[in-house]
Amino acid sequence: MIGLSVKEWAAWAPGLVDQAAWSAWAQAPWLPSGEETPALSEVPAMQRRRIERLGRMAIQTAFWCQRADEGGVPMVFASRHGDVARSMELLEALVAGDFPSPTTFGLSVHNAIAALYSILRGERGNYVATAGGMATVETAFIEAVALLADGAPEVLLVVYDAPLPAVYGSFADEPDAGFAWCWRLVHADPALPTLRLAWGAEEGEGEDVPASLPHGLDVLRFLLARDAQLAWSGDGVRWQWRRDA
Repeated sequence: MIGLSVKEWAAWAPGLVDQAAWSAWAQAPWLPSGEETPALSEVPAMQRRRIERLGRMAIQTAFWCQRADEGGVPMVFASRHGDVARSMELLEALVAGDFPSPTTFGLSVHNAIAALYSILRGERGNYVATAGGMATVETAFIEAVALLADGAPEVLLVVYDAPLPAVYGSFADEPDAGFAWCWRLVHADPALPTLRLAWGAEEGEGEDVPASLPHGLDVLRFLLARDAQLAWSGDGVRWQWRRDA
């Protein structure tokens, strides 16, 4: 079992824009919906116009979680689907016989949002963009553990996703929602909320993933609600989160 402590956190979703609202939501969660977009006032307007809604959500939480004078922290950006809406723009352009936009192509790759944040902040340190299917949060957490074990004093973990385009609706296997959250992770510290993660081979029938929230958002709910554990199984693996009392 591996464990890390959450030194700071931030989150954004339609209708949930501050920690008090998120803490209340965690006690009676509901699926966020709507087309609102974070203000992202930390970014100049000329640069902000290049950032689509998913990127704004992720970058906003990262700015909230990392102070302006804190640089050089390794970052893990994790999204199950990434900015798939931009990819759809490219495919639709090809189908129509148009030339795909180089800007859209450049911003559609999975690490584009992490790259934008590093440029906006002037960061020259390590960042990685990950995807791990339903277990995207878990695999990103493991990456953060590895970075701390390699000597990093802390790691910034940003998790974000948006509803799939309608054309992919038949492939959806969990509820859709637009959301982003960020954790500043450090080595396990009894003075801070500490999460521990274990995994192993699935034995027998696995537990159903909670149907009311996408898994990435349910992990945040688990932290904020102060639940003792969160367990689920998928693709032959059983995952278990625990929170130190």
